[in-house]
Amino acid sequence: MVKVVGVRFKKAGKIYYFDPDDIELEAGINVIVETARGLEFGEVVVGPKMVTEEEVVQPLKKVIRRATEEDFEHLEENRGKETRAFDIGLAKIAKHGLPMKLVDVEYTFDNAKIIFYFTADGRVDFRELVKDLAGVFKTRIELRQIGVRDEAKMIGGLGPCGRSLCCVTFLGDFEPVCIRMAKEQNLSLNPTKISGICGRLMCCLKFETELYREEKAREEKEKEPAKAVPEEDTNESAAAEEAPKPTKKSRRRRRPRKKKKKSSKKES
Repeated sequence: MVKVVGVRFKKAGKIYYFDPDDIELEAGINVIVETARGLEFGEVVVGPKMVTEEEVVQPLKKVIRRATEEDFEHLEENRGKETRAFDIGLAKIAKHGLPMKLVDVEYTFDNAKIIFYFTADGRVDFRELVKDLAGVFKTRIELRQIGVRDEAKMIGGLGPCGRSLCCVTFLGDFEPVCIRMAKEQNLSLNPTKISGICGRLMCCLKFETELYREEKAREEKEKEPAKAVPEEDTNESAAAEEAPKPTKKSRRRRRPRKKKKKSSKKES
C-alpha cells in the first residue's frame, strides 16, 4: 500500500496521485508539485489515503510544498502572460497561413514551457510556426492538437439544458457515447437535439443509460407469464374431472331357454 493525495490542476480536470512526503495536507489546500513537465500549481481534492501500487502510475512524484502568497502572485502573472501569448499566436498563425484554430495557451508554473492548444481538420505542418514562436518567447514551445470535445471543455458554455457544460463543471474524463443510448432512453434521434455545442453526442446520455437498462429488464421480467400447463393437457384433465366415473352394472344370470318340443303330426 502507498500513501497518496489526489491533486487536480484545472477545474473538472483529471485527478493525479502524488506522494505527500510527510507534509500535512487536506482537501482544499493548494500545493506545488513536481510533474513530468516541471513544477505545477494544483489543488488537493483527495486527502491522504492508502492505495494499492497498481492504482499508482510509477514513478510517483512528490508534493514539493504548500502554495505560498508568492506562488499565487506568480500564478496571476502567468495568466496575464497567457493572454498576451494568445494574441501573438493568432498573429503568427495568420502570418504562416496555417489551417488551424488556436483555442488556448498555457504557461507551466516555472515558465519552462508554453503550450499552444489548437484544433484542425487534419494534420498540420507547424514546424516553422514553432521556430517563429520560440524566437519571440525565448523558451520551449509545444503545439498540441486537441479534439472538439476538449475545445468545449476549455472554452466552456451552456448546454441545451440551460446549465453550464458537464465537462466544465464536474466531468473529469470523457466517456464513449453512442446513438444506442439515445434509443434506449426513447429520445429523439434528431442530431440537433441530442448533440452538444461541440457537435458530438451529449455526454449526459451516458449518465442514465444503466438506470434505463435496469428498468427495462425489470419490466420485461414482470411481463413474463407464469409457467402454465399446455392447453390440451388442461382440457383433458378438466374433462377427466367433470366426467363421472363409470359404475359397474350388475349382470343378471339368464336362465337357459327350454327347447320347445316339435309336435310330430301323423300323416293321414
